[in-house]
Amino acid sequence: MDAKFASFMQILSVALIPGLFAITVHEVAHGWAARQLGDRTAELLGRLTLNPLRHIDPLGTVAVPLLMVWATGFIFGWAKPVPVNQRNLRQPRRDMMLVSLAGPMANLLMATGWAGLLAMVRASPGLFAGAVTFLASMAIFGILINILLALFNLLPIPPLDGGRVLRELVPEWLGRRLDSMERYGLIIVLLLLWIGALAPLFAAVNAIAGWLM
Repeated sequence: MDAKFASFMQILSVALIPGLFAITVHEVAHGWAARQLGDRTAELLGRLTLNPLRHIDPLGTVAVPLLMVWATGFIFGWAKPVPVNQRNLRQPRRDMMLVSLAGPMANLLMATGWAGLLAMVRASPGLFAGAVTFLASMAIFGILINILLALFNLLPIPPLDGGRVLRELVPEWLGRRLDSMERYGLIIVLLLLWIGALAPLFAAVNAIAGWLM
């Protein structure tokens, strides 16, 4: 078996479950928060489910993660955004910020959950060495991907969650300008990556992950 393909399958086997949960629960958290605050759009569309098939985006959940694993050995992606009708929220500006923050907060909670699993695996003498290695690797990836998704989504760049929070904090005339930037959000993020401007974010991810592990 080709060594690159074997490495690809090994990384995929470790990353598949925590990666799918990270992006699925992130989106469900947005929809759940919106439901609590008055908007049932996600619920009525059947998006308040942990079934990842209801949240798959062909590009962000399939193509990009697979290409990244093959090319870089790391996996990153996103799910289909949960729709939120801001007009249904009880206090639209405040509640939209809460809905936006729900996703990153869910990721941070999941990171602590994976940290708990990691601690249990390391403290379980009855497990085979192979099982310990696999479960520990899965838990470590779960910690890393969830912290990365949380911090990445908090960047104040539309259409990321941090950009949506920023949109509700600024005057309406400036908010409309931010709305017009959404189509360029991915390009802005890629540019920031290329020039190394996101290095502090990755440093923060490693610092928080190191503390949890």
